[in-house]
Amino acid sequence: MSKLRFLLALWMAKLSIPALKITRHQGTDFPGQLALKICPNLLQYMGRPKTIIAVTGTNGKTTVSNMLADILEQNGYRVMGNRAGANVISGISTAYIRACDLFGRIRKYDVAVLEVDERSSVRVYPYVTPDYVAITNLTRDSVMRNAHPDFIAGILTRSIPRSTKLILNADDLISCGVSPDNQRVYFGIDRLDTDVKECINLINDMRICPKCNGKLEYEYLRYHHIGRARCRDCGFHSPDSHFLGQNVDFANHAMTVTEEGRGYTYPLITDNIFNAYNVLTVIATLRQMGMTHETIQQSMSRTVIDTTRYGQEQVGDVTIIKQMSKDLNAMAGSRAFDYVSSRPGRKELFLVMNNMTDAAHWSENTCWLYDTDFEFLNKDDIVQIVCAGPRALDYKLRLLMAGVPEEKITCDLNEEKAADTLRFTPGDDVYYLYGADDWGMINRVYDYVKKLALERGGSKEVQQ
Repeated sequence: MSKLRFLLALWMAKLSIPALKITRHQGTDFPGQLALKICPNLLQYMGRPKTIIAVTGTNGKTTVSNMLADILEQNGYRVMGNRAGANVISGISTAYIRACDLFGRIRKYDVAVLEVDERSSVRVYPYVTPDYVAITNLTRDSVMRNAHPDFIAGILTRSIPRSTKLILNADDLISCGVSPDNQRVYFGIDRLDTDVKECINLINDMRICPKCNGKLEYEYLRYHHIGRARCRDCGFHSPDSHFLGQNVDFANHAMTVTEEGRGYTYPLITDNIFNAYNVLTVIATLRQMGMTHETIQQSMSRTVIDTTRYGQEQVGDVTIIKQMSKDLNAMAGSRAFDYVSSRPGRKELFLVMNNMTDAAHWSENTCWLYDTDFEFLNKDDIVQIVCAGPRALDYKLRLLMAGVPEEKITCDLNEEKAADTLRFTPGDDVYYLYGADDWGMINRVYDYVKKLALERGGSKEVQQ
């Protein structure tokens, strides 16, 4: 009976895929939703490709997953996965439904690269046993959904199968503690000139030794709790990296990765530290699959970051930098603001990071705004900050608390009207910082910003 229910669920879900196309609905996880309503343990009956890689963590999952899939495909692997970022069980089920035949067998694919939401682990891993789980990092996320990173680490420890090999960030002691009995390798980045001894961010969630509760002392800190630490009482310390990033050169987009004493030069996909970690995660994962450094190097040079995460265009007389800064996520906001702050030149900021999918029956706790380092935006070369959308006044309040002069700030609850207040001063960089939902609004307003830039900056064509 269970097998019949599975087949009914699978066939109904497969029929929904062309129906969605005909009705012009994207429905990235609808087939999975439908199938799971009929057969909640659908994945139990699915076949599997030879190798399964799961990518999880607070930030960077989509970038790492897509880079892994790109490089594997470049090298002849047939890859299935959930590239659209539908990373809960319905999205993962949809990926399997699309990949399998009418009986649930997966014969056309060698590798699955699955982006898995941390909290969905408890529903996915009982049925899907990954060969590798790469954890990018564990930091503060939506308080309402994810509570605290230690809570998420506990969920992962209880959920990840014992046979799975872990690829972990040695500079993040929270994710380092996940599933301590599993086989693991570590990646990390050596000391940088910009590292500090004391945390300059508002939050640091790793101050106490996880072994003896003594005080941790940091050899260096990069941001928040990311760095290298030692307990002065029991000697507990950050693990050594099997894959160590060194000689990080953001100006020339290059980094040396050292494994077993030998260094290999890799390109960086952008000029920020966060994506340097993403590159390391990809390298460490592919090395576990046996891919050579030379092959990864060649493929990495042809790989670009997903344009939904980052993009840069010359539009008229200004440069527009489009960068995701996840709303509800203090770490993502702080990293984006730090990056903007560190860039040279005059900057105009457009903040459209609004949790637009708030439903009538719930509202996100806005405390994440007060964990986010808006203080990075209190700089002379940031000449204008435009706050747009339903959270515009929340952003203005937080900016004022960070010491940003009120005359630099403009607000409008209507995104297009807010965009009208941008100055587009020739030579300025305009940063378009957006959240993770309501892509229709995000893209529409971005197109409007580009239109305004052309109208006010002359007749130059848009150059990618």
